[in-house]
Amino acid sequence: MTVMVVLIILAYLLGSVPSGYLLGKAVGIDVRRVGSGNIGATNVARAIGKRQGIVTLIADAAKGFLPVLAGIHLDFEPAALAGIAAAAFVGHIYPLFLKFRGGKGVATALGALLALAPLATLVLATLFGLVAFTSRIVSLSAMTAALAAPFVLWLFYQPPPVIGLGFFYAGLIVMRHHDNIARLRAGTEPRFGEH
Repeated sequence: MTVMVVLIILAYLLGSVPSGYLLGKAVGIDVRRVGSGNIGATNVARAIGKRQGIVTLIADAAKGFLPVLAGIHLDFEPAALAGIAAAAFVGHIYPLFLKFRGGKGVATALGALLALAPLATLVLATLFGLVAFTSRIVSLSAMTAALAAPFVLWLFYQPPPVIGLGFFYAGLIVMRHHDNIARLRAGTEPRFGEH
């Protein structure tokens, strides 16, 4: 029990490490003041460059993947693993190190689900890619994959705590995209490659 609580706390702290913000600071740019103001991979790619965007994506995904993988190796039950995954995700969205103002959690959720349910995550990543390819709107792709997550997890026979995690991810990711939703409705949401 104590080990589980410690790992949940560590997952939150790891999730709180603002990868995109730190990459921006390294080149003298505060990504919170550029583009959408988000610290995630899409805004980093727009503000600094695609290479840094890819690094941010990998780093943010690792924040979800690594603590869950540690829990799997410690043979934790699905409920504990879901708790660890949720903690890393919440850490990214509400980071201790940035006054609780973080990203949207998509990459961190992806990393956690990759550790928990690799095949289901592959389906979700494919769905994301298809929507991104056809629309070139990253926010639409992210929300589509997030909303599909609990149902895809159910189709892949994941245990109830993991399906519940999918619903939690979906709700919070859509909530964090409220500005994007407004721009989608207005027809002003930028397509990838546009500034």
